Order: sequence, then structure tokens, then C-alpha cells
Amino acid sequence: MAAIIQVKNLVKSYGSFEAVKDISFEVKEGEIFGLLGPNGAGKTTTLEIIETLREKTSGEIIVDGINLDKDPQAIKNIIGVQLQAAGYYPNLNLKQIIDLFSGLYNRDVNPMELLDTVNLRDKAKNKFKELSGGQKQRFSIATTLINQPKIIFLDEPTTGLDPQARRNLWELIKQLRDRGATVVLTTHYMDEAEELCERVAIIDSGKIIAMSTPNDLIDELLASGFKRPKEVKAANLEDVFLNMTGKEWRAD
Repeated sequence: MAAIIQVKNLVKSYGSFEAVKDISFEVKEGEIFGLLGPNGAGKTTTLEIIETLREKTSGEIIVDGINLDKDPQAIKNIIGVQLQAAGYYPNLNLKQIIDLFSGLYNRDVNPMELLDTVNLRDKAKNKFKELSGGQKQRFSIATTLINQPKIIFLDEPTTGLDPQARRNLWELIKQLRDRGATVVLTTHYMDEAEELCERVAIIDSGKIIAMSTPNDLIDELLASGFKRPKEVKAANLEDVFLNMTGKEWRAD
């Protein structure tokens, strides 16, 4: 698979503080790629630079053959960025918000079909503030699809959701990948990265300290002699919760 995103020697400094320290990586077309790291590691800053939302200090970024320095607008035209709650007009319902964004993007979008994609057709006349946490996240992802992006950026998409809502959102992210989009996400949930990502880069203190498939990274750790301090059960409490409550779409 060809690389659709190339990041070369990226640096972001705030005065004497380097938030991103000369990192390089590639994202392949059609994969789910994860940027993992603790809070403050530099993963969100890296994402925002690629998204053209934050200026870099130095380095080179190429997105689908487009150099960020030469044509940032062309990059904006082919990416979808998940908005936070503050990005929506409080007095508009979901259908009206989609109509508004469609006009801004100059795209002809059927709002009900788009809401079907994220299982929110029955909430079309609801305002964003009336949705539950999981519904808000799903609608936020729906708005990233309005301009029919080749690349979708999701910054910690399941933070604050219950296990059922998280699993539902995982399935939605996989569906976006299966439809041909490249997905780049940040998360500090390792089970999420292991479930979703074909490859991950682990960032700590502004540097990439490991990059590979989740399975290969786990195998490398085991080969080093690592052992868990106690035997892990074949199931955990989250499995109990999901088994007893079900995983069907709900008002999550």
C-alpha cells in the first residue's frame, strides 16, 4: 500500500520547549493508524499540524501527494476532522446542521442518508445538546463525512463513553475504513488501539519510541521475557457488562 501521509522530521516548538521532537512516520492508504501516548506526549499537536490547524516549526508534511507548505487548502479539501461539541450551533437540529455544513463544503448531501450511516435517523429533529454522549460522538463523526474525505482524523473519539457506546463506535470506525477511507486516530486506550489499528506509533515526550503492528509490538515484548504479575482471566468485567446488557445500538 502506498503512503497517503508522509511526515518527515517534524518539529513543533513553543519558545524553548519542544512539544514534537523531529518525528517521522508514514500512514498507508486505507489503513487505521493510531497515535498512542500519555497526555502531553505530542500526539494531538502532531495531528493538528497535519490537519493544517496548527503551524509547524520545521519539517515536511505531504498528504496525498500535496505538500502542506505549498497548498494547505487542497489538503483541507480531502480530509475530515472530528469537531468537538463547541463546533455546533446550539439552536439547530441535526438535519439543519448537516444542511449548513453541506453548504459550507459546497456538497450535495442527503442528511437522512448520512444520519443512517451513524444510526441517528430518529434524532434528525433533535438539537445536538439533546443527544447522549455516544450519540454526540457518532454525529461528530458523521459531520466529518460531509465533504467525502479520503482521510478522517479522530482525536480520542471514545473518551468518556461507556463500554457499549465504545464498541458501537469501534464498529462505525471499521465501517469507514471498509468504505475506503484512511483513518488516523489518537487514543490512550490500549485495548481500543489493539482492536482497531493496523499499525500504531507510540509517542512519549514528543518522540516516537516505537512503531509497528499491535501484534508485533506485543510479540517483541513477550520475546524480551516480559511476564504479567498475575494470570489474566479469559474474560474481564467489561465482557460481563457487554454480555449482560447487549451490544445493540441504544441511546448511548
